[in-house]
Amino acid sequence: MKALTCLAASILVLQGCAFAPGQHLDPDKFKRDGVVEKDDVRLVPINRDLLTSGLLQNSSSTAKQELTSFKPEPYRIGPNDLLYITVWDHPELTSPAGTQQQLDANGRLVRPDGTLFYPYIGQVKAAGMTLEELRSTIARRLTNYIDSPQVDVGVLRYGSQRVVVSGAFNQAGEIPVTASPMTLVQAVGQAGVNTGDADLSTLVLKRDGREYMLNLDQLNQSDSWLNQVYLKDGDQIHLPYNDQKKVYVLGEVLRPQSMVFKTTSLNLMDALGTAGGLRQETADGKAVYVIRGAENIANEGATVYQLDAKSPAAFALAKHFPLQPQDVVFVGPANITRWNRFISQLLPSASALATGAAIENNL
Repeated sequence: MKALTCLAASILVLQGCAFAPGQHLDPDKFKRDGVVEKDDVRLVPINRDLLTSGLLQNSSSTAKQELTSFKPEPYRIGPNDLLYITVWDHPELTSPAGTQQQLDANGRLVRPDGTLFYPYIGQVKAAGMTLEELRSTIARRLTNYIDSPQVDVGVLRYGSQRVVVSGAFNQAGEIPVTASPMTLVQAVGQAGVNTGDADLSTLVLKRDGREYMLNLDQLNQSDSWLNQVYLKDGDQIHLPYNDQKKVYVLGEVLRPQSMVFKTTSLNLMDALGTAGGLRQETADGKAVYVIRGAENIANEGATVYQLDAKSPAAFALAKHFPLQPQDVVFVGPANITRWNRFISQLLPSASALATGAAIENNL
């Protein structure tokens, strides 16, 4: 019998974790002056005050002011631009290779040093000039050889200025800057977004040594200002992939899962709805949590937002609570659920005790 008692004690010790009443958070255990804190975790209730405080919003007013203040100037010629110079009534100057040749064959390439050669007038420093300035220069210098020359200048191929797009685009690469001003939205449209793999919430525009974090999904909003951003030579546009940016929904929901984070429009209600909603039989409506910053808890601590889903206003609050990449949405079990799980794990231990007792009696 003594051996049976030892066996029972050992089993109970090994089953110690089974007696824990389930994974849950108890805010009352670590309140401090009305602010819920413990160790490296800060618990914040999701209520109207939080949503109206602006703490959940990312301000981009500085980026807006700086980016929209740039206005494109007239196009300035640069090296590798291929120009088409027309002198009316003088085809020998306009098309020296012959009118039957392709248009490019009669183009004038701006050399790496910024100059080009033109008959009669020789070398012309074209780089840095606008098309109108070059037209006037050629016309003025041709007056020594032609009476009242009528000159026109156009660009056959742009090669001196470019914008680089990279990341989750269908056609990443270089986009030439042309005489027609190009906006950020036009460049993104030309490159084509890979909507299945792109993270629309963190478009990066690099300009003059600075990085601007933009929300491409903002285009769907009425107050979007991205179509007012004009690009210039040297700009770099990078659209990250979303493979490392997810939201995790765990606990007492019908379909626990990880959700790829594509936009900033994913809110708590969307996440819970995609996961099938709360399990009515087992979930604790007061135990809906959003755990934020868990990946950096060692250095910065984490914040846990709590939603009382039993409140009628909870649905409105959840719809206006924006989620961020790497957030963990956890729905805790109700008390009866924790008790049932405790019993289900206790029964195998009781069965083992009964079996041991039967063996000892038989002996």
